[in-house]
Amino acid sequence: MILYPAIDLKQGQCVRLYQGRMDRATVFSADPAGQARAFAEAGCAWLHLVDLDGAISGRPENRKAVEAILDAVSVPVQLGGGIRDRATVEAWLERGIARVILGTIAVREPDLVRDCARAHPGRVAVGIDARDGRVAVEGWAEATDLDAVALARRFEDAGVAAIIYTDIARDGAMRGPNVEATAALARSVSIPVIASGGVSSLDDLAALRHCGAALDGVIVGRALYDRAFTLAEGIAALA
Repeated sequence: MILYPAIDLKQGQCVRLYQGRMDRATVFSADPAGQARAFAEAGCAWLHLVDLDGAISGRPENRKAVEAILDAVSVPVQLGGGIRDRATVEAWLERGIARVILGTIAVREPDLVRDCARAHPGRVAVGIDARDGRVAVEGWAEATDLDAVALARRFEDAGVAAIIYTDIARDGAMRGPNVEATAALARSVSIPVIASGGVSSLDDLAALRHCGAALDGVIVGRALYDRAFTLAEGIAALA
């Protein structure tokens, strides 16, 4: 399993939200590129970036910060937030993003996601963010009646690289991940699943590793910033 350190970007700063609420943001660094460099030097294999402002507006809003990160590190970077059309997908992939994460348009325009996945094998992931099992879109601001597992199954034959599953209620709350829901999703599809939201300890990583489903990795944010464990310790726990 891969540990993906998370850098969430809001107004050019590295922040963490509480349960996806933009009004509950904690700033951890005014230098996202420096934070990315620190994670890379500590041994991460990937970085996970989210343009939080872009997730709300529907277009890239933290481009300068993302580009500074790309210039600062050589590890592959996956990016979500504000990617709602093919032109934006193409622009980020050309700029050096290794994998784009498509969330809202996976609900709104699933055919576009399939087209992008076919055009760029291994470089398009689907982000599924759920509250009580129901998918939320538009930067988590809008709830739908769509079941997370049902949405994941729509992309079984699409060639997407991964599904990133976030339990919104756990995100940034340091309450532990939703192991059961994550494992159930992973067992329901053949697409690799990356867990996100709620990791607060090495025990949480162990629970995901031994959840009974073959997860591809886990995204960790606040636990690293709060120094609940080091990146090296987290990587070792998943090895």
